[in-house]
Amino acid sequence: MMMRALLLSLASAPLLAACATAYVSPVEVTRFTGSQPARLGQGTIAVVPEANAPGGGLEFSIVQRAVADRLQALGYRVVPGEGASQVAELGFASFAQQPGGRRSPVSVGVGGSTGSYGSGVGLGVGIDLSGPPPAMIDNSMHVIIRDNATGQALWEGRAGFRAAEKSDYASRQAAAARLASALFQDFPDESGKTVEVTPRD
Repeated sequence: MMMRALLLSLASAPLLAACATAYVSPVEVTRFTGSQPARLGQGTIAVVPEANAPGGGLEFSIVQRAVADRLQALGYRVVPGEGASQVAELGFASFAQQPGGRRSPVSVGVGGSTGSYGSGVGLGVGIDLSGPPPAMIDNSMHVIIRDNATGQALWEGRAGFRAAEKSDYASRQAAAARLASALFQDFPDESGKTVEVTPRD
């Protein structure tokens, strides 16, 4: 009996260790630079919601702040309103991955939700110690920097990653900060290339 208990304990140890670290994927980033790259990273810029996306509420302000902080670090002076020489049109979305692969958006623009994904994993001894399947959340960010007067696109970027609901990036604030960090890392970067980025901070 003691030997069986010991074997069961040893078998469960790797599984418990694996469960202790919540899954977080690298950030997949794609960026495009327009015909006037010298204009990027300087002057005034306003961060606004992209077309048809909700803005002005607490949810948008959280994501807006994450992007504004990165733009300011790049050399922009972030200002409100229409007086900026450039605008950064911002979109953000969170999707819960439901069982069976169904994705359930809560809102478009600055949404977020919870859900569950995956399946239980047994130990091969007739006992399943994995508990309920972990919830997985897909987060994405889209930014277009335009000339405020003409509407010409100067730069565009998209970023996305997946994380377990119990990870450090379950909150909108943490997810937005990670996306913004990856999106503007090595800005403006090579145009048209999709890369996996692990944010430096």
